[in-house]
Amino acid sequence: MIVAITGGTGLIGRKLVARHLAHGHEVRVLSRKNAVEPGAKLCSGDLSNQDVLRSFIDGADILYHCAGEIRDETRMHAVHVAGTQHLIDAASGRIRRWVQLSSVGAYGRQRAGLVTEHTELHPIGNYEVTKVMSDDLVRVAAHGGAFEYAFLRPSNVYGAEMSNQSLFGLIRMIQRGRFFFIGTPGASANYIHVDNVVEALMLCGSKPEANDRLFNLSDHRTLETFVDVIADELGVSAPQLRLPEWAVRLPAALLSGILGFPLTGSRVDALTGRAIYSTARIEQELGYCHTVAMENGLKELVHVWQQRARA
Repeated sequence: MIVAITGGTGLIGRKLVARHLAHGHEVRVLSRKNAVEPGAKLCSGDLSNQDVLRSFIDGADILYHCAGEIRDETRMHAVHVAGTQHLIDAASGRIRRWVQLSSVGAYGRQRAGLVTEHTELHPIGNYEVTKVMSDDLVRVAAHGGAFEYAFLRPSNVYGAEMSNQSLFGLIRMIQRGRFFFIGTPGASANYIHVDNVVEALMLCGSKPEANDRLFNLSDHRTLETFVDVIADELGVSAPQLRLPEWAVRLPAALLSGILGFPLTGSRVDALTGRAIYSTARIEQELGYCHTVAMENGLKELVHVWQQRARA
């Protein structure tokens, strides 16, 4: 089997590359970096180079489009929209299946309730808007006969090698006894371990039932359980302090621009939201189940944080 992966040097992409190599597949990685997994073939370039793209995808059984720009808003349209269109132009009629790594951010700020694949899209930020535009381009091309396709929309992806430091910051706050809950109990922590994302992507690439389908992917615990697991692994008392939501939102709105102030409106949203992202479809249709339970994933993060703190 020939597998082509964009974003193959990122958190998810590296693990996806390694899994396919372990299965004995030929793996091509499109990247401007040279640090690809040993055994993978580097196609040096980006989504704007048609010559590189054609050799990258030619004859591929599965194309995983995992590339994304999460920091520089000025590049998001070029990567997510123009880049996806370049890749579609090169891939049409030359691959079997396109697997698109999307995001539950496409649904916007869901504050409560069960979010399913039928939930209406309300992307807000530039990242989310351009990712939805990318999804639309792939869907139109696939329905026009260019290739098979499947979409995967994970929630917050975490793992020991993640560049996002928010969960490590949470661990530090709990360790120092500075964490407090906001609002009434029962907020939902929606995260998914990177190994679970890779497992789901591979099912999307290999299962006939995945063709022309969209799947959400998440794991969740109440915030109280989430924090208790971290505190227990740290060997500290679980936080008990709880402040009313109204008492936190005002200073968050007034002081969020001040250097060092830990709370913003979006962080308050994350600590008080009650939405849950359903995984029923991917479980029922593709036989998916989590390979890494959230408790074990959080314990892994605590160990990594402790090792870094001692270094």
